[in-house]
Amino acid sequence: MKLYNTLTREKEDFNPIHRNRVNMFVCGPTVYDMPHIGHARTYVAFDAIARYLRFRGYQVFYLMNITDIDDKMIQRANERGISVKELALQYTKAFMEDMTALGVTSVNLYANATDHIEEIIEQVQSLIDKGYAYESNGSVYFEVNKFKGFGKLSGQKMEELQAGARVEPDENKRNPEDFALWKAHKEGEPWWESPWGKGRPGWHVEDTAITFTYFGEQYDLHGGAQDLIFPHHESEIAIAESISGKEPFVRYWLHTGFLNLKGEKMSKSLGNVLNIREMMKKYTADTLRFYFLYTHYRSPIDFSFDELEETHRALQGMKRSAQDLKELAGDAEPDMSEAMKFREKFIEVMDDDFNTREAIANLFSLFSEANKHRDNPALVSGYLKVAEEIADVLGINLFSSTTGGKEKELIRILLDLRKQARENKDWATSDMIRDRLKEIGILVEDSKEGQKVRWE
Repeated sequence: MKLYNTLTREKEDFNPIHRNRVNMFVCGPTVYDMPHIGHARTYVAFDAIARYLRFRGYQVFYLMNITDIDDKMIQRANERGISVKELALQYTKAFMEDMTALGVTSVNLYANATDHIEEIIEQVQSLIDKGYAYESNGSVYFEVNKFKGFGKLSGQKMEELQAGARVEPDENKRNPEDFALWKAHKEGEPWWESPWGKGRPGWHVEDTAITFTYFGEQYDLHGGAQDLIFPHHESEIAIAESISGKEPFVRYWLHTGFLNLKGEKMSKSLGNVLNIREMMKKYTADTLRFYFLYTHYRSPIDFSFDELEETHRALQGMKRSAQDLKELAGDAEPDMSEAMKFREKFIEVMDDDFNTREAIANLFSLFSEANKHRDNPALVSGYLKVAEEIADVLGINLFSSTTGGKEKELIRILLDLRKQARENKDWATSDMIRDRLKEIGILVEDSKEGQKVRWE
């Protein structure tokens, strides 16, 4: 298995620290608003990655943080006249509900930043003791130029750092590029006691404190969206390796590409978001998952409702085909002789940096091949068994409802009308019904036994 490592900028063989045991961390949301489909893209991708690692026999401990204290959260809570804790509880609940609806079920533990204040303070004190951090007027900053490896993940040079995201002027800093580990208390903000007075944690140290708590000083896989590479993940490396003296802090860094809307990255700060809950009023969770996974996780997605609609139709066609083949297979014992090549192909493409796009293309090919053996229930049963296994890894339910009872009855009525037209030698009407059904993926074939129907 090969993974593209952002740190080395190349594909590498996957060799976890503890053989078949994988510690995996993905940066979770800052819970100050409803989750949007940019979040969905990233968390669906890493859910599929965790599922596949387990499918391949790895014991995966998947950890995700919840940022429940942050500048944006304080601002939003003040705007609404509620506490930061109330805000966090509201949007954490919404996030969990949306992830469950999307089938993101592979996370073992969600860890709140505010539940790890003690560990955060310990890390900040350790950095001060080791000479990498300094206190200034109740705040504590990481002195970036003390860590010689800063910039190795993003490729940033020291002279470029002042232009980086979230680097704000602060008269308490020794250098503009230094970042806050602990922020002194301001009126109206939540606070915790610390050796430097009342205050709250900075963003970057929250995640290192959490991963040190559950994984130790080094672990296997860190994921997140591409926009977190700098400064967030860069700063995590600086904090962790300065404390431990060990490198690499993380063996493999994986990042999802941007989800763009009309050419711009979708984000709350830009105000161009489509939230998950609104999208799921029109499209099923399976359709959204299928849409995201049909692009390789590292590639950008230029979101399009037209493409989403095409994805919806393609997925519904696959589900109808699966249901049709299931009925043909009946109780036949699966004959795996022909289907195994598709399972092997699935492993081949997923072993190549989790190529879900090719995995889905392989699944379409499987159904196409299975339809050539409709007169062999055992072979059909074998194809279905492999298809279900692949779909389960991708988090897609092949047999969830695609067509309501009234729609099925309408199709039956059309087929009855076509049968009557053929009996009356009304070939034009017969062909018209057949052709219109074909347009929506319903293939009608005539045989001695009558009309046979299958889903394209």
